[in-house]
Amino acid sequence: MNTPHRFDDIKVDDLVAQGSMKWTRNPGHLSAFVAEMDFGTAPVITQALHRAVDSAQLGYLPPAIKEDMAHATSEYLLARYQWDIPTEQIYPTADVLSAYSVVVEKFSPPGASVILPTPAYMPFLTLTPALGRKIIQVPMISGPGGRQDMDLDAIATAFSEGAEVFILCNPHNPLGRVYTREELEALAEVVEAHKGLVFADEIHAPLTFGDHHHIPYASLSTITANHTVTATSASKAFNIPGLKCAQLIVSSAAHQEALKDVAFMVSHGSATPGVIANTVAYRSGDAWLAEVLDYININRTLLRDLLAEHIPEMRYTAPEGTYIAWLDATGLPDIKGERSWAEFFSEEAQVALTDGALCGDAGVGHLRLMLATPHHILEKIVKAMAEALHRLKV
Repeated sequence: MNTPHRFDDIKVDDLVAQGSMKWTRNPGHLSAFVAEMDFGTAPVITQALHRAVDSAQLGYLPPAIKEDMAHATSEYLLARYQWDIPTEQIYPTADVLSAYSVVVEKFSPPGASVILPTPAYMPFLTLTPALGRKIIQVPMISGPGGRQDMDLDAIATAFSEGAEVFILCNPHNPLGRVYTREELEALAEVVEAHKGLVFADEIHAPLTFGDHHHIPYASLSTITANHTVTATSASKAFNIPGLKCAQLIVSSAAHQEALKDVAFMVSHGSATPGVIANTVAYRSGDAWLAEVLDYININRTLLRDLLAEHIPEMRYTAPEGTYIAWLDATGLPDIKGERSWAEFFSEEAQVALTDGALCGDAGVGHLRLMLATPHHILEKIVKAMAEALHRLKV
């Protein structure tokens, strides 16, 4: 029996009363569809935000606060990943998608193709066409031990057919893969052989478990540094996405030169409180993050056990990183009619999940579920899903 934890005291009614989008968009539902935690954030961040409000730090981003964030990010990357990035190569921006927009528009021509391993973070599939670029979906393939791997041959073919940009999501959303050095080096050979550009989405970097450790792709070598632009943030690990701050990391001198004329616009969307919060998270949030990771780690196993007991036909592999669970519903009996499984569980179980089809063709028949919730809520979610299935079987 696990020792009681303060997160266990969080109730559904408490979360609904807080008024978050996650818990109010689908009234009456148990919500596990959007990548937010149900644990609040680190007290050091809350305290810093109170000080910012009390001192009226609510205007446009001051140079000193911007520079302090760059220093904090650089220190954090060096201490945690042994990645030494000068502060002048770190820019605040609103979020990873803002960084992606800058990179695609600056470093690829209109009509260019972007390679996206799927299943993938949903907005990459919708934002890319809105930016006037084409998406080439490259489904992940089953590797040793059933782990999902990048299909390097298909990626090489896509580059050969004219693609210019590759999206690397590491740790991977929604599969939870944390790529090894060998996997990243193999990808780097393909990218470099085709003179491609990598947009590295590393927003989930601090959220890894067990022996899995994040390696920044651009940190591998001078070669990867020169063909990569990286985006990261404290927003996922410290549960502060609404504060609108991420970091765009430019590890190439050529890219740095190309971005100098738009550097102001890169940073313009970042909010001063968000920059302050990211700075504090990187400098003082480790203890809180370690506690959260320990708690989510229990949920990784708890979900496995709950599914084995209540929905054994649903397959699940515990994520190596992130707090996202990817559920394979293709083994369930086909009793959902014309509905997707997400629609079925929303209507029949009042459980809000992400439809895997939104993550690309490879996601059809799958579901995305968030593990960053109290144990008892995770249990309620699985039992509600199981009861909905049972009602339609009898």
